[in-house]
Amino acid sequence: MRRRKQAKKEPLLTSWRFLTVCAFIVVAFASLFARAAWIQVVSPDRLRMEGDMRSLRTAVTSTTRGMVMDRNGEELAVSVPVQAVWADPKQVHGEQSLKKEQAWQALADVLGVPREKLLKQVENPKRRFVYLQRQVTPAVAEYIRKLRLPGVHLRPEERRFYPTGEINAHMVGMTNIDGNGIEGIERSYNDWLTAQAGERRVRKDRTGRIIEDLGVVSEARQANNIQLSIDQRIQALAYRSLKRASEYYRATSASLVLIDVKSGEVLSMVNSPSFNPNNRGQYQSFRARNRAATDAYEPGSTLKPLIVVSALENGVVNANSIIDTSPGWMRLGGKRVSDTRNLGPISVETVLMRSSNMGMVRMALQETPEQLIDTLYRFGLGIDSGTGLVGESPGLVPQRRRWSDIEKATLSFGYGLTVTPLQLAQAYAVIANGGVRFPLSILKREQPPKGEQVIPKQHADSVLKMLEAVVGPGGTAGNAAIPGYRVGGKTGTSRKAIAGGYGNDYVGLFAGVAPISDPRLAMVVVMNEPQGDQYYGGQVAAPVFAEVMSGALQLMNIRPDGAKDEQFNLAGQEAKRVPHT
Repeated sequence: MRRRKQAKKEPLLTSWRFLTVCAFIVVAFASLFARAAWIQVVSPDRLRMEGDMRSLRTAVTSTTRGMVMDRNGEELAVSVPVQAVWADPKQVHGEQSLKKEQAWQALADVLGVPREKLLKQVENPKRRFVYLQRQVTPAVAEYIRKLRLPGVHLRPEERRFYPTGEINAHMVGMTNIDGNGIEGIERSYNDWLTAQAGERRVRKDRTGRIIEDLGVVSEARQANNIQLSIDQRIQALAYRSLKRASEYYRATSASLVLIDVKSGEVLSMVNSPSFNPNNRGQYQSFRARNRAATDAYEPGSTLKPLIVVSALENGVVNANSIIDTSPGWMRLGGKRVSDTRNLGPISVETVLMRSSNMGMVRMALQETPEQLIDTLYRFGLGIDSGTGLVGESPGLVPQRRRWSDIEKATLSFGYGLTVTPLQLAQAYAVIANGGVRFPLSILKREQPPKGEQVIPKQHADSVLKMLEAVVGPGGTAGNAAIPGYRVGGKTGTSRKAIAGGYGNDYVGLFAGVAPISDPRLAMVVVMNEPQGDQYYGGQVAAPVFAEVMSGALQLMNIRPDGAKDEQFNLAGQEAKRVPHT
């Protein structure tokens, strides 16, 4: 018994296993201490960086795109607040959001998309951002907010709205879904209309609340508004009249341009067919083309007044000259040039009033091509108008080393060159303004710019008087007459060129000014490819001119200057009604 007790030994507290464990613990604590000291004292930057990555955020201040307004301050393009619906697929999967099947079905229903499409967009758990739908209304956004779907969020954005719709679609243009201009003024002045968002550095907690504002990173730049020269009252009248006429005559397209003679401002510019800029789903680039500035046509007889100015300036004729158009036709270079009948000896005024091709050819053949081309350039044909409109065409004024007689002849009555409705309107504004050409503008001007005298005033005044005869009795533009106002203008009808010659389609034009006593407005109406028996400019374009010009003169409170005898009689009748005192 005693031997067993002696044989049993007490355990040693300092066995090698215990020492080994203690050594590991000491080393671990020493390592942790060294690491903490290194991070806290020697190299704290990385720790700060890691913390900043989790808490520092850049907050972007909201910005609003500038408005587009007409000359009277009426809004043509504004930005309205909307919401974008986006998802964080990683959060969706991490918080098992997909188990809420009814909520996802409700989300799909309110967005108008299949539920399977939504689920496919968030199926990749490695993605952190995906748009579910852009620019939803505030009501839809509130409904989505109440669904409380983990991983589905809202963010504020803007949607461009155009109150006047298709009336100003070609002029104002439109933006894409990201708010960048893609057509019209929205594109031409995109930088001016676009604001630059400001940035602030903030610190957020894990719930996304801002707990510290660390200051401004970059200052915001406010957007600028644009005030156009367009008068929305006239614009609406012009669009309704042009659209109704183009549909009645089944024209492929139609354009109208109205210019303030005294300032060079474009008061109206419309096209048909148009489009609704508020519906991007139906956007087609060919419908968005501003044809009044981009499409060039052979002007036909509307060019004749400019050729008469050239003849007057170069001494070929004077305002009282008589031109012999007998026998009513001639052959040049194997081609026949003729009038509808033999008009015989007629005045220069009658040449324009009856739109005599023979009279124009007689004058043009006595001028050099350089003289004719120089006059056209001074009227603004063949050059850019400088308005800055998207896709504006300079037209085409021919430049040849050698000119045949038939080429000069056809040029004299508006063939062999192309002009845009905008250029033609500017040319007639020059005639109406006594030979002074103002640079055109689609922006409202505070005061008229300095004009350039491009043709002598006496010649411009002479041709203006002749244009009044064209609208009067015996002229080709009786449909352009406006009761109470003296109006001048010229009709034009040109055949559309095709490969190898001219086809069976026509362009009907009318260009005119009013009131003649003190011209204020110049207008051009173009009907492209009207169908049916009526296609002459005096039939399809002149009535539109009369309707729109009449309304514009009244809206601008321009005093009537015609029918003085009638006004006198009416004044006398009113005087008889007032008892003498």
